[in-house]
Amino acid sequence: MSGNLLHVNATITCPHGGQATISPAQTRVLVGGQPVATLADVDTIAGCGFTVGSKPQPCVTVRWVTPSGRIRVNGSPAILNSSVGLCQSAEQIPQGAPHVVVVQQRAVGL
Repeated sequence: MSGNLLHVNATITCPHGGQATISPAQTRVLVGGQPVATLADVDTIAGCGFTVGSKPQPCVTVRWVTPSGRIRVNGSPAILNSSVGLCQSAEQIPQGAPHVVVVQQRAVGL
């Protein structure tokens, strides 16, 4: 599945509107002047207001399930805008798929 390479300043949200931030594991490979996002990165979410009953269950992390099958950055698979991910609560409860809203348009991968 092809798609544009994600970089650390791509806009990613959880299904409930929380904003994801990518903390890069590598800073050597750049696209648009920003480090390329990889499976080794830590993706955290802030501002999710999801509540089940009376207990808050906000999304706090993104776990990417299908990264690039061909592109590796320092040995770790790159993340594409077409990659499938899963937002999770602090208890690792699946909350839904993240939405990639804004991504660079120049570098495409498989």
